[in-house]
Formats: sequence, C-alpha cells, structure tokens
Amino acid sequence: MSVTGEHALPAEAVRAAVETGQERLRSLLPGLSDDGVREPSELPGWSRAQVLSHLEGVALALARQARYALRGELIEPYDGGRPARAAAIEAGAVRDAAALGHAIRAALAEASAAWAAVGPADWSRPVKYRDGELRAALLSWWRELEIHTADARIGHGPRDWPRELCHHLLDYLTPRAPKDLHLVLTAADDAFARHYGADGAPVVTVSGPLTDLAAWLAGRTPHRPLDCRRSGSAAPLPELLDWP
Repeated sequence: MSVTGEHALPAEAVRAAVETGQERLRSLLPGLSDDGVREPSELPGWSRAQVLSHLEGVALALARQARYALRGELIEPYDGGRPARAAAIEAGAVRDAAALGHAIRAALAEASAAWAAVGPADWSRPVKYRDGELRAALLSWWRELEIHTADARIGHGPRDWPRELCHHLLDYLTPRAPKDLHLVLTAADDAFARHYGADGAPVVTVSGPLTDLAAWLAGRTPHRPLDCRRSGSAAPLPELLDWP
C-alpha cells in the first residue's frame, strides 16, 4: 500500500523536473500555427490559445512568489485577483501563434531565473499563494506546467507524464476521492496499490497504467480505459470530488 508522501521529492529534484518540463514546452512551441491555436484544447470550452495564455500567467505569477519570498515579502499571485487573471487569459489568447509563443518563452525564462535563485535554506519561506511555503508554490507550478501542457494538445499528453509527477498527483489529489467509498487504485506497471477513504466503506478498485490513473484523478481523459470493479463486478468509475 502506498501512503501519502511516500514518493515526495526533494525540492531540488522538483526544480530539475520543472526545468525539464519547461524545456519540453519550449521545444513544442514552434509547431504552433495561427489556425492551430484557435482549435479546442482538452479543457471544455477552452482553446489552445487560452490554455497557453493561462500557462504564461501562472508561470509569471508563481515566479513572482519566489522573487518576493526571497526578499522576505508577501504578494498576491495576480494583481487584481482572479478577475484580473481571467481577463489576462482572454486578452492574451487573441494573439497570433508567433506572439503567443514569444510571450510564453519570455515567461518561462522568468520562471527559470526566479526558481534558480532559490537556495536550499529558502524552500520553507512563506508565500501569499495559498498561505503556503515556497516549496508548495514550486510544486503547484510543476502541476500546472505538466497538466496544461497536456491540455493544450501540442504533442505531450498525460501518457507522457513522468512517473514522479504521477505519484505526486496521486498524493496531492487525495481529497478528490469519494468519502463514502474505500477507493483502491492499482497500477500493474508500477507494482503498487494506493488506498483512499475509510475502512469498512464499500470497496471500489480502479486498475490501469500509472499515467492513466493519474490522468483520471486529475480530471483528464486516460489514454486507455480503466478497469473499475465493485464487489468483484465491473462498475462505472466513481464520481470524483473537487480539486483541493
């Protein structure tokens, strides 16, 4: 049985994984076209341009959490809060592919510089983002980067997610598990079983590759159908709760 936190990575390892993800996104940007950025993303109601504009904004917002934390200061992720965040996504999404790609590359450069400046003793510094610590803000950027790169449908999907990210998502998304079930996730390709919920509740087992389990728990479409069993019989996948 896997338990929450068992696969936790040191902050420096997360930073290296983030840099890998950022470099991957950079390498995918030249494939954008003006028509292509108007096409639907994996997020219902969102175009590729909207998802990529959102990624740009998150990169800058969390990078500035790092910049200010190193000064011993707290600042909101977005000036103007969520309304300003939403307006920025829409304003950024009208750009053509070249302008959008340029803006994302600039945001990724700022993110790389901001996170590179964080030293080993800095990860516990407080940030305004969710009233947390700097390490939690970095983990949030890792999730946003990998998940929304997949959402943009530009060549890197959930089936390509690294093993370490998948285990992190299965930890972080524990609150999404239904409270009235004992949910068991089993990944044959990773030899683990992860349990959620109370003992004594009805047992529902969901099996499949690790990446597909992580995609489902993250609210994304698995690459291959998952096998769900309740009392030994095939059953529909349970409804998940909101993101934490």
